[in-house]
Amino acid sequence: MISKILCFGELLLRISPAPQEDEGVEKHPFYLYMGGAEANAATALAGWNVPVKYCTVLPDNFMSRHVIDYLEYKGIFTSSVLLAGSRVGIYYLERGADLKGSVVYDRAGSSFSELKRGMIDWDKVFRDVSWFNLTAISPALNENVADVCLEALEAASRKNITISIDLNYRSRLWKYGKDPVEIMPALVAHCDLVMGNIWSANTLLGTAIDENIHAKGSKKAYLDHAEVTSVEIMRRFPKVKTVANTFRFDSEADHTNYYTTLYTNGQSYHSPEFNCGAVVDRSGSGDCFMAGLIYGFYNNHQPQEIVNYATAAAFGKLQEQGDATGQDILMVKKVNDGE
Repeated sequence: MISKILCFGELLLRISPAPQEDEGVEKHPFYLYMGGAEANAATALAGWNVPVKYCTVLPDNFMSRHVIDYLEYKGIFTSSVLLAGSRVGIYYLERGADLKGSVVYDRAGSSFSELKRGMIDWDKVFRDVSWFNLTAISPALNENVADVCLEALEAASRKNITISIDLNYRSRLWKYGKDPVEIMPALVAHCDLVMGNIWSANTLLGTAIDENIHAKGSKKAYLDHAEVTSVEIMRRFPKVKTVANTFRFDSEADHTNYYTTLYTNGQSYHSPEFNCGAVVDRSGSGDCFMAGLIYGFYNNHQPQEIVNYATAAAFGKLQEQGDATGQDILMVKKVNDGE
């Protein structure tokens, strides 16, 4: 049986204004995209020939069937999609914006948000899985979904499945009376790979943060802090073997600097620094980075090669419209080579 990656999380539909320069914008003023961090990672992995399946909850209607058909068209296994509830979550994002910026969520009462312990047969879902990937977005929805995440992690741990988590922080979602630091440490305790940045780790896990880091204004200061944060995470959570940190700085002059770090086996690695002017779409870059990490570890690449590939993939995603990347392996390698 082929060993698969499993990505678990909420599938969302994204609506964004069409670019004003597009022909026909008067007739079609909005674009519809399929989104969701874990679906984005699964899409990238499938495009890089990694066997991947996706677990989510969708309502049993014609729209969900179109979504499932699209996922399968992209090469993603959908046998673990649960049909229940009454609606798909939606979010509205300003064109070219970041999820930290101009975003409006309409996902209350979605099928995924109504998940409860016992609804998913994790033994069945994990039967052909060697790697489990999830994000901090799911436990941000409500306490029941956070409990389902813990249920899944416990089941994956019993089966010795490698586990990765993206510490993506969405302040608009943590509204159910729990601070992230009350929820996330119990989840991260099960993980082998943790990805995020020094600020999300501080918010979600309570790791130390240098409040004056920006004033120092040096790349070395950021890289050093990434190593300190990585060491602290691994000390607090002994199962964690690898920590990755991303750094993206967007200036008012519409200029972006991007680089990342990887800490594993007691050694730090960092990517080349990528720079560009205007960004086409900021959404999904971090998901692409996580997919790049999984791709590298799944194929037993060396740490420097892993961080270089993942970073190039994430940077390339910034120049693509929509949530998920369409880059193949060759395209990512061209970005990595500076072409």
